[in-house]
Amino acid sequence: MKRRDFLGVGLGAVGGLQALAMAAESGTPGQRQYFELRLYRTLLGSRRDLVGDYYRDAGIPAMNRLGVGTVGVFNVVYGPNSPSLWVLLVHPSLESVATLSSRLLADKEHVEKAASYVNAGLSDPTYVRFDSSLMAAFTGMPRLEVPATKDRIFELRIYESHSEKAAKKKVEMFNEGREIELFRKTGMTPVFFGETLVGPNLPNLMYMLAFSDMADRDARWKVFIGDPGWKSLSSDPQYKDTVSNITDIILKPTAYSQI
Repeated sequence: MKRRDFLGVGLGAVGGLQALAMAAESGTPGQRQYFELRLYRTLLGSRRDLVGDYYRDAGIPAMNRLGVGTVGVFNVVYGPNSPSLWVLLVHPSLESVATLSSRLLADKEHVEKAASYVNAGLSDPTYVRFDSSLMAAFTGMPRLEVPATKDRIFELRIYESHSEKAAKKKVEMFNEGREIELFRKTGMTPVFFGETLVGPNLPNLMYMLAFSDMADRDARWKVFIGDPGWKSLSSDPQYKDTVSNITDIILKPTAYSQI
């Protein structure tokens, strides 16, 4: 696995929501979810847990009330070394993504419970910054699936491509090429597959798998790689050279994570 810092871009500059919606929902209007993956760069020492405390006590309950039905919060097991917290928000629409911040600030209960977070001063912040990527769910798996097991780790995989055409072809490999079906057939537990619309290192896609532990992860990947279906699909010339870089990050959910 390659170790690379995963840097994002804020959603504040997102424009042209109508154009993004047309691109993301082509062929399956109103069905696919949108995934916002945030990487918080947290503070050191006693202030390191402030973001997590916010999500546990105020953020997740408020977001659930406002239509963000599932919120995953994760610590890094293998990945970037700097203090951080990963958060995955599952949105029903692009409008939900664009308006969440303002809706949270207008939610009286949220503002009261998260007063120290919302009103943090310049000299007393709750985090350094957070970066964000926005994804549209694949047509082959249009909704996030929360794994049933409580004892779990997650593998987040980021596939970068050298061109938009190559990236689209790799997405096609998962959907029409039935790579998602192969994951299920060989005992993998997919959580989501998303095509990145806004974020760093474009074009890319991301997906997440759940395992009970690292030994389980290694065993299941061995089965997948040895499966005749994968060998046939991976040797198909139309999908050759569609991925130029792969990043793996192993995550552990917090006790209050909804994923």
